[in-house]
Amino acid sequence: MATDPRAATHPLPRFPDGFLWGVSTSAHQIEGAVELRERSVWDAFTAEPGRVKDGSTADLACDHYHRYPEDVALLAGLGVDAYRFSVSWPRVNSPGGLDFYDRLVDALCAAGVRPVPTLFHWDLPAELDWRQRDTADRFAEYTAVVAGRLGDRVGKWITLNEPAEHTLLGHALGVHAPGERLLFDALPVAHHQLLAHGLAVRALRAAGATDIGVANSHGPTWPASRDPADREAADFYDVLLNRLFADPMLLGRYPDGIGELMPGDAEADLKIVAEPLDFYGINYYAPARVGAPGGEASEFGGVPLPAELPFSVHEIEGRPRTDFGWPVVPEGLTELLTGFRDRYGDRLPPVVITENGCSYEGLDDQDRIAYLDGHLRALHDALTAGVDVRGYFVWSLMDNFEWAEGYARRFGLVHVDYATQKRTPKASYRWFRDVLRAQG
Repeated sequence: MATDPRAATHPLPRFPDGFLWGVSTSAHQIEGAVELRERSVWDAFTAEPGRVKDGSTADLACDHYHRYPEDVALLAGLGVDAYRFSVSWPRVNSPGGLDFYDRLVDALCAAGVRPVPTLFHWDLPAELDWRQRDTADRFAEYTAVVAGRLGDRVGKWITLNEPAEHTLLGHALGVHAPGERLLFDALPVAHHQLLAHGLAVRALRAAGATDIGVANSHGPTWPASRDPADREAADFYDVLLNRLFADPMLLGRYPDGIGELMPGDAEADLKIVAEPLDFYGINYYAPARVGAPGGEASEFGGVPLPAELPFSVHEIEGRPRTDFGWPVVPEGLTELLTGFRDRYGDRLPPVVITENGCSYEGLDDQDRIAYLDGHLRALHDALTAGVDVRGYFVWSLMDNFEWAEGYARRFGLVHVDYATQKRTPKASYRWFRDVLRAQG
């Protein structure tokens, strides 16, 4: 990818006063200390040969559990307003598990960094199953426990991270934990996560929380051509990846034809799912180009796609690519945000970009700088177009265990030498620090 010269020669436009700047991580990807918590579905998944491409596990990862003071110092040096991390449900279930998050939150507050916990980032306790409705009730109970312990210092909460990916990759296609290949029989997993979200919002409100949101992944869906079959397939893909979770949360209803496929009394559950939110978190990486099914198995982005899917996913050509092979399309973020504004109107609360980032090698990561620069300009374009965006979080603070990719992908502003656990800020860390200073 060629470095965007604007990143070096043109300062970013000014964002509004009070705009929230941060970075994100997740528990399973960085904490390590597996021996001090219960087993999760990801522990079981990575223990099976061939599940992770490099054969690794997150047993040690970045050893953040023991090295969090050093990582908090990196956050302070970066100058971010907030740190979005996730709380490990299996760790909270273990003796002393909440003590770790007590210490982390105290350290963040002492450093002047606002803690923004995500309550579920894919590491479900191994004995639970999202196909079972009871898991949603258990999630609400766990939420109440965490909020009761941390709520005196935490103001901003996120319930779930990317339930669409957790449903599709973990339960429909089987390439993420728990490794189930249910295809459309995975829809109850989606419904129970939505129900868990709504119950968690109620539990947080009961604990006194006043700033609650979610982190859903979204991207524009582009038809592969003007052919009606491609348009129809793209519309269906858009329902699965963009509207399956946003519509119930924001409108209190499923897209047409979906509700009758859900378990139990879906209409009654939707009243819980649609509990009002204070902000809507969006994780953005790239658009998708989608066409009619090809009638044969394929692969996209390293994910095998079975022949029976009612769509096919195509490469977006003529764009630079990250080391992960993802296309770099900053203007897709503007398109996505203005599209959400138009679709949901006054039902859309203020938006926070809860993840945006890219995988590149090297300490002098000019390509990452160009990527972030381009996406921040695209975000400002959405603000100028009238979208109410209140914050932006880079993924990620540091290199980490990238799920089924293992340690092969580096998304961090900080390089981690996994053999020594040495942290080294990259050029992008210094660039983002300077951006924050310039923004005031």
